Amino acid sequence: MPAKRCLIELHYLPSLAWFAAVSGYDEVIIEKHEHYVKQTYRNRCYIRGANRVEKLIIPLTSKSNHTRIADLRIDYSQKWLNNHWRSIESAYRNAPYFDHYADDLSHALFSGTSFLYELNNRLLEVCLKLLNLKVTLKESSQYEKTVQPGTHDLRNQISPKHSGLEKFIKPVAYTQVFGNTFMPNLSIIDLLFCTGPESLAYIKTARISE
Repeated sequence: MPAKRCLIELHYLPSLAWFAAVSGYDEVIIEKHEHYVKQTYRNRCYIRGANRVEKLIIPLTSKSNHTRIADLRIDYSQKWLNNHWRSIESAYRNAPYFDHYADDLSHALFSGTSFLYELNNRLLEVCLKLLNLKVTLKESSQYEKTVQPGTHDLRNQISPKHSGLEKFIKPVAYTQVFGNTFMPNLSIIDLLFCTGPESLAYIKTARISE
């Protein structure tokens, strides 16, 4: 039986919908040759803070829609890195599995890479390992508007405006650190810190099958 294959863009600490989308495939091809798109998950994620959902954005030295995603440099002149980690610690230090996973995530986050694509890729590899989600990661060799037969095109289907809840994942509640109202489809770190080794089972249960 041929491997199920999809093509999707990289996100910063992706949402649950992103992982639900790729969990149904054996091979995940990461789009490396697209141009940057503003106001997307490529350089932002959402976490559950004490009083609200918080948006974490990685600043970039150039935000041109004509810049190839793999060439985008992170702007370290802004103090975003420590701010992001402080926000994550503040939000999740009391979560059941924070101490289990924090070191792996902080090591990748503070790796010092200059490029957004490389940072997102390192964080993705850590998240897949912590989830124990077994997929084969590959990179696209060139940009193709139409994908090859046998590959499912998932590019640009999950964004802050189109969260993927209706297509990829059901908003099944799990216990979060703050608040009485469940907030669905946050960054994968919310699920990992709150449910630990049950995270993959949650994704498979909540995933909307094709």
